[in-house]
Amino acid sequence: MVDISGIRGISIGHATDEQGGTGCTVVLCEDGAVCGVDVRGSAPGTRETDLLDPVNLVDRVHAVLLAGGSAYGLDAASGVMEYLEEKNKGFDTGVAVVPIVPAAVIYDLNIGSPFARPDAKMGYEACVNAGKLVEEGSIGAGTGATVGKFFGIERAMKGGVGIYVDRIGDFIIGALAVVNSLGDVVHPETGRILAGVLDPKRKKCINAVERLADEWKKINVFPGQNTTLGVVFTSASLTKAQAKKVSQMAHDGLARVIKPVHTMYDGDTIFTLATGEKELKGDLSIIGHFASVAVEKAVIRAVLKAKKLHGIPAYEDINKGLWDNAP
Repeated sequence: MVDISGIRGISIGHATDEQGGTGCTVVLCEDGAVCGVDVRGSAPGTRETDLLDPVNLVDRVHAVLLAGGSAYGLDAASGVMEYLEEKNKGFDTGVAVVPIVPAAVIYDLNIGSPFARPDAKMGYEACVNAGKLVEEGSIGAGTGATVGKFFGIERAMKGGVGIYVDRIGDFIIGALAVVNSLGDVVHPETGRILAGVLDPKRKKCINAVERLADEWKKINVFPGQNTTLGVVFTSASLTKAQAKKVSQMAHDGLARVIKPVHTMYDGDTIFTLATGEKELKGDLSIIGHFASVAVEKAVIRAVLKAKKLHGIPAYEDINKGLWDNAP
């Protein structure tokens, strides 16, 4: 369990369908938080991301939803809206409140049941479950997440949800990552593969990047089945443009630990939520850098905490002991 109580106004909840191999995760900011987003992958599944462009009107959101189920999973955002509307939280239009809930999804229809998808009921459930102590691993949006699918799901490993929170000077900076990448997840210092493509006997990891040049004709990649999602949250006071810049820099964290990343087959997307507790008096680049560090460590925690599900092995089944000092 990770304690996120250091960031006021932020709570996180999961809803999980283990049998179906899917779920969703909500980051609630009921009283509103400035939000920016940066989409780097070429196969994204998103909702309300255009709204987050700095030139557009609304500058505060009330939740960010991450879900499995591919594009079907975007339906879970309706349940988050229902939950927030019941609490009278949202953008005041004069006659009603409209909760602003950006969302992004991963593809997990290839594990469990392809007909099990997060819906409005599950999105609502995730909100009810939201709190300050948050579980990681094969739960919520990370339930059906997998890593290393260059040669198909049969040689992949489990991904999941990871969270990392740190205090940098006067600011709290944290990140939540849902890791469902095409590429391998590697140790940022040694390059050792923590989760990724398995050999044909499914006993050990191979280096996917090294095999690309020689075995590219054997690659069994179907477009749109991979994505790593992130939500950075900070106590800093940021504008929408600044939050977008932090999201851009936070993608550096993905690049340090996922090889390759931002491919044509991934929909990599990172949101940044700023609660505005602390005025930013210094350089925004400091926030951006440590956001990338938080994302990097959240990705690693996601694969270290993952569990075997529906026959897909996890780190503890294949590589446990390679790196015992989790971030």
